[in-house]
Amino acid sequence: MTASHLDETRAGYDSVADLYADLFSTAYLDMPFDLGMINAFGRLARDAGPVADLGCGPGHLTAHLRSLGCDAFGADVSAEMIRIARAAHPGVRFDHAPMTEVDVADGALGGVLAWYSIIHAPVQDVPGLLAAFHRMLAPGGHLLLGFFVSDTGEPVPFDHKVAPATRWPIDTLAGLTAEAGFTEVARQRREPAEGERHRQGHLLVRKSVQEGEADAV
Repeated sequence: MTASHLDETRAGYDSVADLYADLFSTAYLDMPFDLGMINAFGRLARDAGPVADLGCGPGHLTAHLRSLGCDAFGADVSAEMIRIARAAHPGVRFDHAPMTEVDVADGALGGVLAWYSIIHAPVQDVPGLLAAFHRMLAPGGHLLLGFFVSDTGEPVPFDHKVAPATRWPIDTLAGLTAEAGFTEVARQRREPAEGERHRQGHLLVRKSVQEGEADAV
């Protein structure tokens, strides 16, 4: 992401951090389809290595992954979100850093959760983000993406109210993950719940156990 784009995203989330934490820190517990995907991801990733929650916000999903047995840590570009996360979950690692600047060795992670975080990246930057996630993951590691769905066949900018954002067609995003070296495991598209404006999409993919081989999942 460009510096100006990061600055806009950082400023937007800093300005609403306390309200965001109040609204969303437990809301996922009432979203059974979303929670099912997160739980499946956690159980698949937990034995493969540490799990990074990139764009962790106030840290609620980082803590949930830890409750599933994951060695999970979080990172976010918003200093205010990290402040809240550290206060709410003492003893858990939370890095104040953009997703691609987290201090982790290549191939070290068992899982990457990017839950409604890549939506704030410019469309042209998303392939680079996916490539970075692929580098971070160990062979066999899993990536779970959460995003707003576009049904037009093209990525569509929309008024997110906090920071610039894009809705993605599931097929388009799945194609980009394949180009980055991932194999699709599962996908989910659901209708908006009460209070939501857009359809929601979730995409679970896996890095091949051995590079250059087909991944039999």
